[in-house]
Amino acid sequence: MRVEPDAAAAASGPRADTPVRFVRGVGPQRGAALAAAGIETAGDLLFHLPGRYDDWRHEQPASAVRSEGPWTLRGELRDVRVVRTRRRGLALVRAVLCDESGGIPVIWFNQPYLANRIEAGTTYRLHGPARPSEGGRWELINPTLRPVAEGEPPRGLVPVYPPLRGVGPATLAKVIGGLLPLLAQPGEIPEPLPAALRARYGLPPLAEALHWLHQPPYEAGLEELASRHSPARSRLVYGELLELQLELALLRLRGAEERKPHRYRIDDEVRAAARAALPFRLTGAQKRVLREIVTDLARPEPMLRLLQGDVGSGKTIVAALALVVAVESGLQGAFMAPTELLAEQHFANLSRLLGNRYRLALLSSSRRDPESRAALSRGEVQIAVGTHALLQERIDFRDLGLAVIDEQHRFGVEQRLQLQRKGARPDLLVMTATPIPRSLALTIYGDLEISCLDELPPGRTPIATEVLPASERRQVYRRLRQELSGGGQAYLVFPLIEGSESISAEAVAELGSQAREYLAPLPSAVLHGRLGADERERVMREFASGRVRVLVATTVIEVGVDVPEATWMVIESAERFGLAQLHQLRGRIGRGPRPSRCIALHGRLTEAGRRRLEIFASSQDGFRLAEADLELRGPGDVLGWRQSGLPSFRFAHPLLDQAWLERARTDAAELAGRWAEPELEPLRARVEPRLAQRLGRLAGG
Repeated sequence: MRVEPDAAAAASGPRADTPVRFVRGVGPQRGAALAAAGIETAGDLLFHLPGRYDDWRHEQPASAVRSEGPWTLRGELRDVRVVRTRRRGLALVRAVLCDESGGIPVIWFNQPYLANRIEAGTTYRLHGPARPSEGGRWELINPTLRPVAEGEPPRGLVPVYPPLRGVGPATLAKVIGGLLPLLAQPGEIPEPLPAALRARYGLPPLAEALHWLHQPPYEAGLEELASRHSPARSRLVYGELLELQLELALLRLRGAEERKPHRYRIDDEVRAAARAALPFRLTGAQKRVLREIVTDLARPEPMLRLLQGDVGSGKTIVAALALVVAVESGLQGAFMAPTELLAEQHFANLSRLLGNRYRLALLSSSRRDPESRAALSRGEVQIAVGTHALLQERIDFRDLGLAVIDEQHRFGVEQRLQLQRKGARPDLLVMTATPIPRSLALTIYGDLEISCLDELPPGRTPIATEVLPASERRQVYRRLRQELSGGGQAYLVFPLIEGSESISAEAVAELGSQAREYLAPLPSAVLHGRLGADERERVMREFASGRVRVLVATTVIEVGVDVPEATWMVIESAERFGLAQLHQLRGRIGRGPRPSRCIALHGRLTEAGRRRLEIFASSQDGFRLAEADLELRGPGDVLGWRQSGLPSFRFAHPLLDQAWLERARTDAAELAGRWAEPELEPLRARVEPRLAQRLGRLAGG
């Protein structure tokens, strides 16, 4: 029989690069499951860390069990039997653990095979929680079971691994435990960090850090293991963040070496054109950010800048003035939004600001406008506004100078690069109204300079926010009808267009129709993503004019909709939304001088949902809410879109590890300046392949 080389090598002892299916205790089926989870080699398994540790160090007599524990006991198991219950398929294994102090009942749920494995006369260690039973006695519940060899010392801290695609904690502990000798073999787990850098922060070598986390010393403290501040954990966190920041630092260096073929004209005539487009005076923050953008435009290398600001902070006017500079310099501008509704809103706003002086065109998948496309390629259309349709091959610019992307997190990194390829190294301004904590911005947009609009224009009024159970819906709609009888407009927001058996949430089709009937004769309309572009435009035009007083909508109104007369918002099934989305929705009101109110109605709440809504009601500071959202949901979900380009972290957390992130960013800038030095070869081997992939995408490869 032919033996695969990898299998033969594994038989004499695995190496770090041994395919995981050949690792002892894995096999083809588990190997396929682990590979699907990103674990392809024996070395990958060593980077799958314990989620927690059970402390087996302190054995107690059975008579000492008087609380929930967990407890570690030692003794013989007697009276072992399987008990069938009335519940179909559920079996209990019952036994009594006996030691010199007495005995305690033990129960395992739905593990009948244990009854055949427990041997009479054998001493076992058991570790698990206890609960009170009848007669005031305590019993041990689902404990972990280990036979005790003669003279064996007490067990120490036992790692418990998060399951991977159906491969459970016990199997992972056994398999990973068998691989720990690899960590002592030179070269199996290479050390990429220079010794001087590790010495600067008192960090152990990578292999030593992994061994400490998989097999902590007997005297280690549980608090230290559970914290993010042990030297071993810090080594992994810092290493991961440093590699990311190096990739971004090298990107910034390569970008600084590029030269754009176009030049901007920034003189009194251009300034006069910008002033003519202004409907009001800029805030101090808007002036500061505009100076940062214009300074970038004047440089020979392409601009890569993120403009972030809270809802209503005036990002669009800043982008419009940047487009004025581009067009007055003989270049074209592009403004890309994630949805047709938002693109239509931006087109209307930009046309109002700039339409008297420049030719604009709206391009989207549902609009067949070959004349505008031809005019764009001839350079007659100076500013193109659209959705991802702007990325299509048949849309060409004559001389794209500045590309603006709104709500950047709704687009993938690839789409950002696609738009850049529409011109010869155009300048790029990406905007988001979802405030992003600095720590998260440095990980997602670390290759961009960051501008922040942290000042709201005058006239924005505070919004009273209430969180109420859905049982108070009738009273809320009664208050709304009374409020609107004196003027004003309102949004009713629903998470779904139509009801679903699988999702417990209110929908426009059912409850929205009832609400419209109840609020009659106030004129109302429905808005959602399934409507055609012409119908959406008609509804928004009527709402903006005041002919429609109540807009019943899904989250298509989340961004870009600006109706100053709208003073009320009712969010149905608010528990279905994240903090950032709730804040975006609330930002549609409070845009005029009249007092505004947002009421979040909720169904059954989890503890996390309750906390989220409490935070929402307590603050209107988008950056504070973003920090809280990052804490509650983790970095992958805060933006709500997996294609945001957010790196997948195994060890680091952008909010909890801010100090290490700042150190990594500083160190990466220094290392990038001497990237060719021999001592950095191990780091180069890890960073350069990812950097090459990113640069390949940028070049269109």
